[in-house]
Amino acid sequence: MKTPMKSIIAASVLGVSLIAGFSYASAGTEKDELKSDKVTFFASPTSAISSSVAVPQSYNRVLFSGTVAPLLNKDGKTTYERYGNTEEQAIGILEKLKADLKTKGLSLADVTYLRVYVAPDPNKGDTPDYQGWFDAYALFFNTKDNPVKTARSTVGVESLVSPDYLIEIEAEVAYKNNSKSNK
Repeated sequence: MKTPMKSIIAASVLGVSLIAGFSYASAGTEKDELKSDKVTFFASPTSAISSSVAVPQSYNRVLFSGTVAPLLNKDGKTTYERYGNTEEQAIGILEKLKADLKTKGLSLADVTYLRVYVAPDPNKGDTPDYQGWFDAYALFFNTKDNPVKTARSTVGVESLVSPDYLIEIEAEVAYKNNSKSNK
């Protein structure tokens, strides 16, 4: 069965027009969202993280240095006994971050960006345990209690400052500046 060439061309033009129109509409929406006076996270609904975050000038920032896992057992004989596996270390770090934020009157919902370094795990064939990190992240972000999807970089590194550390996390936080001089 032959399809007339005009029908094929018309269908192609219509399809391209719809795609271009949708792309233009999406871009317009994101441009509008950049004008917001709130922190705006740009993310796919299916992604656990944001591809970008816009922080308006009226917000202050707090930058957290690389944080490593808390000691779980000083008498432990192995990395896992002293500090835990990658997931346990990440949970410990995020709990420390959560507590530190709370002392500042902030929460994990104020975190906009995480930079994560994952070192090789000798118990995992000397490869970084990314899944352990992803599982820990999923307990704190993109949840019912904290729907924030931070922007994030996860980098595999050769080592950290101690061979016991399997993960190190830096955080960037944004919070509303409510001072009268900034209104």
